[in-house]
Amino acid sequence: MSAADRTPVTAVVVGSGIAGLVTALHAAAAGAAVTLVTKDVLESANTRYAQGGIAAVMFAEDSAEAHLADTLAASAGLADPEAVHVLVDEGPDRIRELVALGVAFDRTPEGAFRRGLEAAHSFPRVLHAGGDATGAAIEQALVAAVRASAVRVIEHAFLLDVVVADGRARGVELLVDGRRMRLRTDAVVLATGGAGQLYAHTTNPVVATADGIAAALRAGAAVADLEFVQFHPTVLAAGEPFLVSEAVRGEGAVLVDDSGRRFAFDAHPDGELAPRDVVARAISRTIARQGGRPALLDATALGGADTSGFLAERFPTIDAAVRERGLDWADAPIPVTPAAHYLMGGVTTDLHGRTTVPGLYAVGETARTGVHGANRLASNSLLEGAVFGARTGDVLAADAARSAWPVAVAMPTAPSDTVRPVPARHATAFSRSALQQLMWEFVGLERDATGLRRAADTLTRWSAEHREPRTIADFEDENLLRVAREVVAAAERRTGSVGAHFRADDPGTGGSAPAEPTAAVVAC
Repeated sequence: MSAADRTPVTAVVVGSGIAGLVTALHAAAAGAAVTLVTKDVLESANTRYAQGGIAAVMFAEDSAEAHLADTLAASAGLADPEAVHVLVDEGPDRIRELVALGVAFDRTPEGAFRRGLEAAHSFPRVLHAGGDATGAAIEQALVAAVRASAVRVIEHAFLLDVVVADGRARGVELLVDGRRMRLRTDAVVLATGGAGQLYAHTTNPVVATADGIAAALRAGAAVADLEFVQFHPTVLAAGEPFLVSEAVRGEGAVLVDDSGRRFAFDAHPDGELAPRDVVARAISRTIARQGGRPALLDATALGGADTSGFLAERFPTIDAAVRERGLDWADAPIPVTPAAHYLMGGVTTDLHGRTTVPGLYAVGETARTGVHGANRLASNSLLEGAVFGARTGDVLAADAARSAWPVAVAMPTAPSDTVRPVPARHATAFSRSALQQLMWEFVGLERDATGLRRAADTLTRWSAEHREPRTIADFEDENLLRVAREVVAAAERRTGSVGAHFRADDPGTGGSAPAEPTAAVVAC
C-alpha cells in the first residue's frame, strides 16, 4: 500500500488556547486528520487575556543559559532542568513561527523587537504585542491559521470524558447543543487550560473549570504538582477582577500601603520584582494589616511629565479598564489584590506531551511538563504552550502510525486522596460559590494543616452527595470538585513551604519532599 492510500491518523485536540491551536497546526502538518473542539467559540481561551507577554531569547546580549537559570530560580529549584532546556532552546523558533503566522510583536523604530523586563528575569527578554494585548494578538493569528487549515473545528462542544478502551485513549465524548456526541480517534490531546474557577477571586475566564484535568483523572492519568497554584499579585480591586500586568511593575510602578509606604522590600530584596508568590503574599498581608483595605499600585511616576500618555500607549488595555472603573492611574495609585492566576501542576507528561495513558496527550496549563516547578517565571506560560504544543503535534501522528504508545507504570506513592469518614453535620450545601470560597479561605495564598483538613472533610462530604449533572454548568461543578480534592490532597502531603505553596504552620523553605508521581511514562 502506498503512503497516499493509507488511512490518515486521526486526532482530536480539546481546547483553543495557544497550546491547543499550535498542537492542531503541527499535527495537521505532520499528516494527521485533526479535529479541534472547544466549549465556547474558537477565539475564547485564556490565551487572549494574557497581557504580560512571551519570554524568549531573541537578543544577542541574552542567552538560553540565563533564561534557564532564571526559570529554575523562580521555580524554587523544583523545575525539571531537561524540560526547561527544551523550553528555552526551542523558544526562539516558536517566536519566529508566530511572527510568520502574523503576530505583530512591538518593535522599535529601527525594527528590532521591543524588550520588556518582568519579575525574576535577569534580562529584559519579554516580547509584547499591542502593548498589553500580547495574548489577544497571538490568539487572533493562530485562530486565523487554524481556520485557513484543514483542521476541522467544532465549537460549543463540552468535553464529558476521554473514551478509554483496551487500555488506551480512543476518542472523546462531548456534549454539543444538548446532545451527546462521541468522536473516535487515534489520539486525544487535552488543552483545556487550568482551574482558576476553583477560587473566589481569579484572573481566569469562566471557561477555566479544570475540565481536561478532571477527564484525565477519570481516564486514569497521573497528575502532579497540583498544590502549586500561582496567585497573581496585582488584580484591580474595583469592579470585576482585571489583571494589571507584571510589566507595569517592570516599567517602574511601585506597591504602597494606604499610608503611602513601599512594603515589598520588607519581603524580598527585589521588592516589587520579586517572584510572584512573594509579592502576592506581601500584598495579602498588607491588606490584612489594613483591615481588608486593598494595597495600592502607584504608576504615577511612569512616563515623566506625560504619565497619562505613556500609560495609554504602553498599556492600552489596562488603561481602558482602569478608566472604565472611574480611576485615573496617572494621577493616583489604584487598588490591587492578589487572585488565582495559573496552575503550575496538572496532568503528568513527558517532553512530547504524552501522559501515562497510551494515546492521551496534554499540553499547556492542563499539563505538568516540569518547566514551572513550584512557581512559574513570568511570561513563560505562553512560551510553554507554543513549545510543547509544537512538540506534541509533531510526534502524535508518528506515535499512532507506529502504535508506539507510552505505557503507564505504577510507582509507590502516598495516597493521593485520603479516605475520610463523611462528617455527620454540615451547614453549607454544595454550590460553586461555596467551593470557591472554601478553596480561597483554606487552600489559597497561605495554608495550614487545620484549614486543609477542614477543606478536605468538606470536599469529601460534598463528593458523597448524590447529584445528577444535566447542564454544562453541572458538569463543570463536578470537574471542579474532583480537581479540588486532588489539590487539597497534594497540599496536605507537602508539609513544608516551597514556592507558591506556603504553609503557615511551616513557613520555612523546603519542608517535606514532594510525593512520588503515581505513574511514569516509559517507551514500549
